[in-house]
Amino acid sequence: MRTKIIIALCMLSGAVNAAQSDFSWHGYVSQGITQSQGSSFITDNGAVTAELTEIGLNGYYRLAENISIAGQVNYLDGGNRFEQGTRLDYLFIDWKIPELAFGWKAQVHIGRYKNRHWLYSVTRDVPQTRYTSVLPQSVYFDGFRDVALGSNGIQTSFSHFSTNNIWEVNWSYGRSAINDSQRDFLLGNEARGKIKQEFVHQASVFWQPSSMKWKLGASWLNSDFTYSPAQQDNRLAGNSNVERIMLTAQYFAENWEISSELLRETQDNEGLFAPNFARKTRGEGGFVQVRYIFNSEFSGLIGYDTYVSDESDPDGKRLEAMSGGTIPAYFGYQDTVTLGARWDIAPKWRLQGEYHWVEGATRVVSLLNDNVASHADKRWEMWSLQLMYKF
Repeated sequence: MRTKIIIALCMLSGAVNAAQSDFSWHGYVSQGITQSQGSSFITDNGAVTAELTEIGLNGYYRLAENISIAGQVNYLDGGNRFEQGTRLDYLFIDWKIPELAFGWKAQVHIGRYKNRHWLYSVTRDVPQTRYTSVLPQSVYFDGFRDVALGSNGIQTSFSHFSTNNIWEVNWSYGRSAINDSQRDFLLGNEARGKIKQEFVHQASVFWQPSSMKWKLGASWLNSDFTYSPAQQDNRLAGNSNVERIMLTAQYFAENWEISSELLRETQDNEGLFAPNFARKTRGEGGFVQVRYIFNSEFSGLIGYDTYVSDESDPDGKRLEAMSGGTIPAYFGYQDTVTLGARWDIAPKWRLQGEYHWVEGATRVVSLLNDNVASHADKRWEMWSLQLMYKF
């Protein structure tokens, strides 16, 4: 926390010299009201709450012609969705290489870089760039927001613009710290030890025609985690490997935008629950959402999102049988229909609202929590209304 505060103060002090062309800074403030009815996804009691606060300050400083530093400090309060408080979203050195062989350009980020491999991963930290406050949970589940947003390490991006095609190729290698709330989502709230992400290795490729009406892409992720138990702990030492493959597609028209991502992820666990425990599961899902722009001020959105935690048990019946009935079958999947709207009230002001109808609860809480059935009904709803200001 001390490091984050120091960085924030340094960025604020630099704002005094904002008139210099080498430095720029921006920020945003967002406040809303929200509710989840029939689940503990946002709150535990289903009440309307103001736990929808986002405050961010980001800065950019050019050290040389092709070298700069970028960073952002963020305060986040989203109820049960993630840990409340201040965090350093990113802080990295940006090195631009304008000319490589065959017309390619390159960009290198060293430090805490932002994830560029998914459709909305690089913009999910700023409320004005999200079409909904709660993104499709199949891909962007909030329990791992900080880990998925960025990592500490190195990221490279290569781009090529030709007469007919635009290519982007990304590669990154790093790791993130795992806080207690993220540990509880993975191993349940009875875990007392520490989870360490050993590494996260990612690669992606995107293609667009010169008209930029289409965007197609594919990405790959591989990550290892290890668990070190506390002296008194009902979890054992163990490790887990996660591998994710995703396909991405976007289409842009004058008033329409259609976006979709499909994923398949494999989780391979050893130890943790018993000395010889070993289990491998494969989840899959994805989303499609359609946005219509009525005019320069108003737009609407409709989306569908789906995810199953084990493709061999899509309705969760085997999960319920294996748990002796303590975990209802609907915790094996989650299907969501979303309606959203935004209104740009003024150049720096935006009002955004959304409503989600959900069946299933596999992204609500860890299946290892005590009395998991109390965390969500089979069918539940959530909504939010959020006012945003950027400066």
